[in-house]
Amino acid sequence: MNKQDIANIRKQFKVDNDKMKIHEIFNVYIMKESSDIYHQQSQPFDMLDQDEQELFITNFKKVLTGQLDEKLFELKFHAETENPTQLILHKGLLAGENQEWQQQMLVMVEKILQDRQYEMDVVVTFIRGEYVKPMKKSQDDEGSIHDSVYAHPFILCSINKTQEPKKELQFDYIAKEFKYNVMVDPVINLNAPMGGFLFPCVTDNAQDVNHVLYTAGKANEPDEAFIENVLEAEETMTAKDDKIAFEEVVRDAVGHQLNSSTLANVYEEIHRVAEDNEEEEAPTLDYKDVERILTSSGVADVNTEKMETAFQNVIDDTNYELKARNIVPKFNSKSIKINTKVANISVSPEDLRHVRQIQMDGRRYLMIEVEEDTVIDGFTLIPEAFK
Repeated sequence: MNKQDIANIRKQFKVDNDKMKIHEIFNVYIMKESSDIYHQQSQPFDMLDQDEQELFITNFKKVLTGQLDEKLFELKFHAETENPTQLILHKGLLAGENQEWQQQMLVMVEKILQDRQYEMDVVVTFIRGEYVKPMKKSQDDEGSIHDSVYAHPFILCSINKTQEPKKELQFDYIAKEFKYNVMVDPVINLNAPMGGFLFPCVTDNAQDVNHVLYTAGKANEPDEAFIENVLEAEETMTAKDDKIAFEEVVRDAVGHQLNSSTLANVYEEIHRVAEDNEEEEAPTLDYKDVERILTSSGVADVNTEKMETAFQNVIDDTNYELKARNIVPKFNSKSIKINTKVANISVSPEDLRHVRQIQMDGRRYLMIEVEEDTVIDGFTLIPEAFK
């Protein structure tokens, strides 16, 4: 799935939306001490009060919010496992009776609770529903115009922690006395899901039951145990992992030193690859692509053997492909950090070529080429001759 596919689904989560029908909602309350199911409840989503529907809708949208490879990860199921999660979810998706669907979701809860104990009570929420996306109008042999749609049944899971209610001091106007308000019912935090997933994935209006969209609780911190043991999917590299791997691969192949102009060329070349292939799911770079980019950017003494060896040393896989969007800093943003003992500066990738480190009279200087006056705290600096 690309970000547009995800956005198309997320924006349909609205109350009373004809393009999104949520059939059932199934909540399972889990106790922290024993990891036992304390309570479970299933009901038609339409039976909830509108305010409650809106709370859950907001929660579901948060499960589908975030950057790919940072908070959202498209994962491929393992090909062969015992009692595979893919089959459980597929059975739940096709279940005709509500009870049959609940049973499959309880099997998923068992997987979640296996060898895991949460530090707080947890609520696992499942919904199954269907959203439709209009297609272009089509004309049959008789000349009649028809409105066609893509129909996508889905299951979404959201895992949410509970928290103790706030302790409050209240004033009773009638009795004219202060009262300590003691609330014992836990509050379910629907604003910050601990994790979740969407099954199946949807790419270009086609369902893909071989992949699941997993949501991490925090950016660049996927729960590897959840991915491996609950979803039974293949491991993934985060965007941060990809960027670090790229930097280490380049250092392994050509060393630690590059001038700012060459580094700017590298970023621009990777950005161009990403832009030229933006219609693809995720433009990738193998060791040959990295060699080509470094060579065209002006890095000397680079060859295929060095790059292949660097991939093996750093990633332990010469066939691994880095995602271009994870490597290149965002253009038109101050995403390049220049850290020194004197000052920390942020510049955009396209402006990096205006930055130089020079050495004069035994001292190092960071020089930034500017086209206008420099203003610091409202004061315009007076140009000085460099001596």
